[in-house]
Amino acid sequence: MKNFVFLILMMFIPFSCFSQNSPKNDKEQPEMKPSKNEDGEWDLIVIDTQFDYFLNAVARPVSQYSETYLKTKNNLLVNEWNGYYNSGRYRNIIESRIDYDPQENYGIKFEYKLYQVFAYVNWKYGLRMKGLSGSDAVK
Repeated sequence: MKNFVFLILMMFIPFSCFSQNSPKNDKEQPEMKPSKNEDGEWDLIVIDTQFDYFLNAVARPVSQYSETYLKTKNNLLVNEWNGYYNSGRYRNIIESRIDYDPQENYGIKFEYKLYQVFAYVNWKYGLRMKGLSGSDAVK
C-alpha cells in the first residue's frame, strides 16, 4: 500500500512543476515607441550600459549631421529593422519593432540618438544594415 501511494504521488509531481503563467496574448508585440520627456522633448531610452560609452567615445558627434539627413536615414533604417523583426531574422539582437512616424518632428537630438542606436547595433553585434552610412558602419 505504501508503494502504491508513493507511486501516485510521484505521478503528480511533474504536473506541479509546470508553469502557472497565463499564456501571452499573441496580439501583444514588443514595440519601441518614442515618448516625450518632462520638458516636452522627444526622448529615447536605451537600456544598455555600453551605449553611453559608444555615444561618447565611438560615435561621430551630432554636429556632423543635419536633421534632414538623420530623418531620411532613420526612416530607411527603421523600415529595415522592422522588416528583420517581422521576418524573425536576428532574433537574438532585434527583440522589438520600432514605432517611428517620419511625418513627426522629433528634433535633432532624438533623430541623432535613434541613428546611433543602429550604428551601435552594428558596432556591438556586427549587424550590417543597408541604410547605415559607410562611415558609421563597422568595417
